[in-house]
Amino acid sequence: MEAAKVKELRLFVAQCKKDPAILADPSLSFFRDYLESLGAELPAAAYGLGASSAARAPVVDEIDTDIDEDDVDAKGAPPVDHESDDEIIESDVELEGEIVEADNDPPQKMGDPSLEVTDENRDASQEAKAKAMEAISEGRLDEAIEHLTEAILLNPTSAIMYATRASVFIKMKKPNAAIRDATAALEINPDSAKGYKTRGIALAMLGKWEEAAKDLHVASKLDYDEEINSVLKKVEPNAHKIEEHHRKYERLRKEREEKKLERERQRRRTEAKAAYEKANKKEESSRTAGGTPGGFPGGMPGGMPGGFPGAMPGSVPGNIDMSKILNDPELMAAFSDPEVMAALQEVMSNPASFAKHQANPKVAPIIAKMMGKFAGPK
Repeated sequence: MEAAKVKELRLFVAQCKKDPAILADPSLSFFRDYLESLGAELPAAAYGLGASSAARAPVVDEIDTDIDEDDVDAKGAPPVDHESDDEIIESDVELEGEIVEADNDPPQKMGDPSLEVTDENRDASQEAKAKAMEAISEGRLDEAIEHLTEAILLNPTSAIMYATRASVFIKMKKPNAAIRDATAALEINPDSAKGYKTRGIALAMLGKWEEAAKDLHVASKLDYDEEINSVLKKVEPNAHKIEEHHRKYERLRKEREEKKLERERQRRRTEAKAAYEKANKKEESSRTAGGTPGGFPGGMPGGMPGGFPGAMPGSVPGNIDMSKILNDPELMAAFSDPEVMAALQEVMSNPASFAKHQANPKVAPIIAKMMGKFAGPK
C-alpha cells in the first residue's frame, strides 16, 4: 500500500478512537461489519443512538452440545472448532520524537582503501579538513562537504575524516549519507566513538530507534559526552516501547502455536479413541457371532478343536441333546463370563489342561457339568 494511503488510514483510525460515533455513519456500515467479523466489540456510539452491538447480534437458539454418531467425521473424530489461523496483525506503537524523510541522493564519493597514502597526501588532507571546519563554522555546509570529500580522497585510511563528513550530513538532514560515512569510519576503526555516535544519531533521525540506541550506547562507553546522553534520553523510551511490543507479539505467537499444537494433539487423541472403540465394537460383534446361539466358541456344535473330555477329538458326541445345554440357565450364565469361556476354550483345544482348572471354584463345576452332559445318559 502507498505510504500516503497508509498515513490517511492511520489518521482515520485515530479519529475513530477519539470519536467512535464516526462509525455510525451509514456509509461506513461495511467497515463496522468488517470489524465485527474480526471479533471486535464496538461501543454503543458506533451504532448511533440507542444502538449497541448486543442489540445487533443475531439471536441463536440454545444448542445441544451432545455429539451424535452422525456428527463424527470419516476419520472417527468429532468436529473441532479451530481458531482462525490468520497471521496476527501487529498494532502500531505510539512513539515520540520527530523523524526526517530519508534522503535518496546518489551515494557520495568514497576513498580508495587500496591507495598508498604518502606524507604529502596526509598533509594535503589535513589542509582540506581545516578549510572544511572553517566552512562549517560559517554555515557553508555544501562547501564543507566538498573539502571533506577532497580530504577523504587524499587519505582514505582516516576514520575521523569519514566521521566528520558524517556529522555534516547530519546537520544537512541527510541521515542515509551520514550512515554510509559512519559505517566506513567504523570499518577502518571499529573503536571510533564518533563513528558510532554519528551513525546512532542518523538512525534516530530515520526512526530506527532500537539500532540507534545500540550505537549510541557503544559510543557512550567509548567516549561519553553530553550530546550522546541528550539523544539517548529521546531514543531509549521509543526503543523500550518497541522491544516490549516485539516481546508481546512474540509471546502471542508462541501461545498461538502452543494452542495449535494442543488442538492437533487433541485431534489425534480423539481419532485414536474412536478407532479403539470401533475395534472393540468389531471384536464384540465377532465374539457374539461366534458364540451362542448358532454354536459355542471353539466350534460347538459342529466339532471342537481337540475335542472335549468324554468325546472323540474334534467332534461332539452324537448322543448329546444340545437343547439341554442351551436351556441350562447355569451354563448359559457361565458362557457370558469371560473367565469361564476362556477356560472352556482352553480345555476344548487341550483336554489335558483341565487339571489346572480343577481348583477354580468358578470354572471347575461348569467344566464338570459340561463333561457330564457329554458323557450321555447313564
